Amino acid sequence: MRAYARKALTPFAVAGVAGLAFAPQLALADDVAADAASEVSGVQVEGHAALKPTSPKYTSQLLDTPRNVTVVPRVIIEQTAATSLADILQTSPGITFGAGEGGQPLADRPFIRGQASANNIFVDGVRDSGGQVREVFNLEQVEVIKGPDSAYNGRGSGGGSINLTTKRPRLDEAVSISAAAGTDGYMRGTIDANYPIGDTSAIRVNLMGSQGDAPGRDAVDFDRWGAAIAAGVGIGTDTRITASYYHLTANNLPDYGVPLFTKLPGVPRTKSGVLNVSSNAFYGLKARDYQKSEADIATLIAEHDINDAITFRNVFRYSKTLNDYLVTNPGDGGAAQFVAGEWWMKRGTKSRWNPTTTVANVTDFYGKFTTGGVEHSYDVGLELSRETNRNASYVIYTTAGAACPAGFTNNSTAAGVGDCTRVFAPTPSDPWQGVINRPDASVNYTKTVGIYAFDTISFGDKWLLNLGIRHDEYSMHGIDVSSVTSALGVITGATLTPREGDWQFTNYQVGLVYKPTPNGSIYASYGTSSTPPTISGGDQNTTGAGSGNLANVLLDPEEVTSAEVGVKWAFFRERLSTSAALFHMKRENAQILVDTGIYAQVGEAMVQGLEIGVTGRVTPAWMVFGGYTYMDSELVRGAFNGVNQGQALANTPEHTFSLFSTYNLTDALSLGGGAYYVSDSFGGNQGGAGGGANRVVAPAYWRFDAYVAYRIAENLDLQLNVKNVGDKEYIARTNGQHHADYGPGRQAILTLNVRF
Repeated sequence: MRAYARKALTPFAVAGVAGLAFAPQLALADDVAADAASEVSGVQVEGHAALKPTSPKYTSQLLDTPRNVTVVPRVIIEQTAATSLADILQTSPGITFGAGEGGQPLADRPFIRGQASANNIFVDGVRDSGGQVREVFNLEQVEVIKGPDSAYNGRGSGGGSINLTTKRPRLDEAVSISAAAGTDGYMRGTIDANYPIGDTSAIRVNLMGSQGDAPGRDAVDFDRWGAAIAAGVGIGTDTRITASYYHLTANNLPDYGVPLFTKLPGVPRTKSGVLNVSSNAFYGLKARDYQKSEADIATLIAEHDINDAITFRNVFRYSKTLNDYLVTNPGDGGAAQFVAGEWWMKRGTKSRWNPTTTVANVTDFYGKFTTGGVEHSYDVGLELSRETNRNASYVIYTTAGAACPAGFTNNSTAAGVGDCTRVFAPTPSDPWQGVINRPDASVNYTKTVGIYAFDTISFGDKWLLNLGIRHDEYSMHGIDVSSVTSALGVITGATLTPREGDWQFTNYQVGLVYKPTPNGSIYASYGTSSTPPTISGGDQNTTGAGSGNLANVLLDPEEVTSAEVGVKWAFFRERLSTSAALFHMKRENAQILVDTGIYAQVGEAMVQGLEIGVTGRVTPAWMVFGGYTYMDSELVRGAFNGVNQGQALANTPEHTFSLFSTYNLTDALSLGGGAYYVSDSFGGNQGGAGGGANRVVAPAYWRFDAYVAYRIAENLDLQLNVKNVGDKEYIARTNGQHHADYGPGRQAILTLNVRF
């Protein structure tokens, strides 16, 4: 029996699937009894039509979809005062975030069921390429599908994918203005204005500006603004067209947290492996470090109802994004040195210039028809895309800065100059002067042609068969720039390595649903996914160049398979929706080191577990949204040295729990909050200093948020959020070899909402 069978799921877990069933996958209440309570401090809790994926690939309602699909509605985004993708996804257990370092960019890096999923983020069903730090001001909802989803979305990591659904024009006139202020210099303003133009056309404008400091972190701050405009014609008719444009500019002082114990030779290791320094210690340089993130996305969506059985939908997208940063990595400047009675360290740097351009077109034909007494709900489609991804690291040379103390050795710059700081009292305001040059960038061109088909076949009222298949032709070619030579910041040469490859892969899913009652379903499903080697890095597409034989060889796609059984149930006239699922996922053909400098595709990893959650209203006044995930993970076969084999996977905690809940004490006053738990989580599966018995861990933690809202008038309300009420110091993520990132400290935010 294989190693991963050693941990069996408990009988209680199995009973949970068969009975209790809690998962945020269905609709909020829409029955008449709840109408009077459908507003929480002026924020409309929309009916269940708002809580379903927008893609026609979902050919049945979520109650009858044999997959774990979580929809985070706008009301949760607003009530939790979320401003980033990380804020939103904390409400969906089983998702963690990884830290940036080296090939992993400083950008959104979600892990779903233990699999890196930064390459699996979509906007309105189209892949959102390029490393980014995403905003939420223009989002209607966020949809998370867990498990292998290549049948839905083509190439992927196998853990799942995230789709961001943007706001679209409507035929009702509405204007919402929010102004927020908080501790740590927080300020934010948003405008959401929708205006009908005639009987079937409308325009919608969303604006955002925000700035502030990172709670609990010295010097770290952000400043961003965004705008989105969408125009729709033919709304409510057989032919509908929506054109939209989105822009975001974000300027941040980036943060790579605190170093690990490995950077102080001879100092005893802490239990977690994170250096015992103040949680607000910041090792970066305000005079040098920066991160600029930009996004410009233009989208055209056309829909036409051909007849009662066929609807045509086409989405065209042109987007340009930029992830541009220079950040101090406290664990990458070499070992600290004990000089003149103090520990000193040299500041290391990581940098990236990564513009990405995407042109994509997705065409669907979908609808319903009945033949021979069997009902079909189907979708067939074609995806075409071309992505251009450039990637360069800056060449940085310090001419004047914080001097290293006399006696500090291995200083790579002129004597007395070297970007040094005290380990236990870093000074981010140190001066810096120098040269920052960008060499030629590696460039990667990828093309995707994907054709897919889905069908939900209904055999009467009790049984449904869900089928999906997709075939992809995926190719890349580009040039990798490496071995840059420089002196005094002047670039004198580089090594250019042409690379190209193409792959064909077919993935499928099959699910069987049994409906004992109209408001419940029991299901079993099986699905596959393919991960080409050129998307295994932190960017959406990299040239894939690596060490050893990978400098000249592109391996085949990794393969992921997953089996899932679950139950979904709606209670109280569908006010409360619940679900639970058991899953077993296996990654095979994984790239691992089999000998010195030699990589081969013989690795294997496993994740199995239980997901439970709940969405909706227990009573007309009591709203809940959250869940629990248990993940038992194992690196079944790893590197040839055997150090990491049998370890739990990085960024895959056994237990995660989240619950956000509000209660309407009166028609005007609502109270609530959130509780979040994450168990121990390892930072990597390395050998050597970062692996084996020395693995770095983010310790388990509980964090609590508070919420109160008061309606002053029919169109005016106040909302107070206190995040991390107990000011808990916790490690949000670790790199595993270089640094660990602390989560935000306590922060209070007061928001005034006005609606017209």
